[in-house]
Amino acid sequence: MVMHQPTSNPGRVGKVLQELGFDLDIRCPAAGQSLPTTLEHHSGTVVFGGPMSANDEHLDFIAQELDWIALALAAEKPYLGICLGAQLLARALGASVMPHPTGQREIGYYPILPTPAGQEVFPGPLIVYQWHQEGFMLPQGSQLLATGSTFPYQAFRYGNQAYGLQFHPEITTTMVNHWTTEGADHLAYPGAQGRAYHLSQHRLYSAAVGRWLKPFLAGWLGVSAQAEALWGSAVPVITASKGAS
Repeated sequence: MVMHQPTSNPGRVGKVLQELGFDLDIRCPAAGQSLPTTLEHHSGTVVFGGPMSANDEHLDFIAQELDWIALALAAEKPYLGICLGAQLLARALGASVMPHPTGQREIGYYPILPTPAGQEVFPGPLIVYQWHQEGFMLPQGSQLLATGSTFPYQAFRYGNQAYGLQFHPEITTTMVNHWTTEGADHLAYPGAQGRAYHLSQHRLYSAAVGRWLKPFLAGWLGVSAQAEALWGSAVPVITASKGAS
């Protein structure tokens, strides 16, 4: 797992992966920690969000991650990018990452809709947590899985093993409290929702995202028996060995 701040944590994604039997190898290149030179002993990669931009190649660790993602994809192991992690994946695949043309942001809970190709991943619409000012364009050769009204590209798949999600399925109540307190100044930006709305919407929609997340992660990592028990057979199944993730 790649984090972008020493104080970050994998939240609900980390919890679910541990429930599925995977160990977590957490690295923070922004704090000087190295990334593995091989993924031979890892079952997959999760790259989380952060306050920096995927265009910040003047930051050594961002430039390093953009190069390293090519290694992760070449290893043919499952890759999951969340927010910045999705934008880094898009950039590594040759697509652009940029702010909304009118300066809008998504900070709070917003709906996403599955595309026809995405219905195997998203059985229906979801209201999901967002915190970003930039979005990615769709990389060539990838499939758009979910759309949104402000930022149209919300989820994509490249090949069978690499996924980019613009939203934050890892978010917990503790994280919502922390982000809206430490990042309170961001709540005044165009399109952002107020702190009270974040909290009320989290109470309403967090459980549905949680019900989606566990079978998605099980299918993504090829734990097919768990995935089918949780969600039925309509999940992306990827072969992967258990181990560090």
